[in-house]
Amino acid sequence: MCLIVFAWKLLPYTPLVVAGNRDEFYERPTAAASWWDEEPRVYAGKDLQAGGTWMGITRKDGPGSPAGRFAAITNIRAPSEKRPDAPSRGKLVSNYLHGDMSAAGYVEQIRDGAPAYNGFNLLLGDGENLVWFSNRADGDERNGKPLPPGIYGVSNALLDTPWPKVVRTKAEFASLICQRAPEDAYFEMLSNSTQAPDCRLPDTGVSFEMERLLSSAFIESPAYGTRACSLVRIYDDKPADFLEKVIR
Repeated sequence: MCLIVFAWKLLPYTPLVVAGNRDEFYERPTAAASWWDEEPRVYAGKDLQAGGTWMGITRKDGPGSPAGRFAAITNIRAPSEKRPDAPSRGKLVSNYLHGDMSAAGYVEQIRDGAPAYNGFNLLLGDGENLVWFSNRADGDERNGKPLPPGIYGVSNALLDTPWPKVVRTKAEFASLICQRAPEDAYFEMLSNSTQAPDCRLPDTGVSFEMERLLSSAFIESPAYGTRACSLVRIYDDKPADFLEKVIR
């Protein structure tokens, strides 16, 4: 994923609502979200090149069981630090979904090995807690951050870094949450291709033209862009929703 906005523990009976766009090179082979044959509890898209995923959920085991798990990842844009031999970040998501560790326990397990990966933001939900972890965070946040109730946004920098598309999409998302808006409204939000004013573009080490292209929530270019828009809702008392619109 390259843009995720989410509401945690703000709505009754719906502790988590997530909307996000996955941006990727069009040539990278991908499977749309579905139940995985090798792990029937997992519902997620699949990166057919490296085998991991960018966002997924698990089903509840049965009536009265704890809420299903949730995980998602975004890359941190830092081209000068990128290592071509680094392991796939998508495996951090799929490995969590395949297991049964708590979010905090999984962070503790992967923390020491996290510097081997290129930069990432990882969101992990276990039914009780939602944890943000990044291998580029500083201070106490290097150990993962359990999130209090609120509305959050993350793109290709650390959590809630005020990039224009994060600020704009969080505000619209908050309005939709308050309105109890229908599903189509979230997908309309995610399809916004308005680019940020040049004076508000971040400087992440790519060209100015690329910064402009990447500044919109929905990205379109000849070789790279938004390939899927997703809406996930985790409920207290019924199976989760995972709605996906595949673009290409």
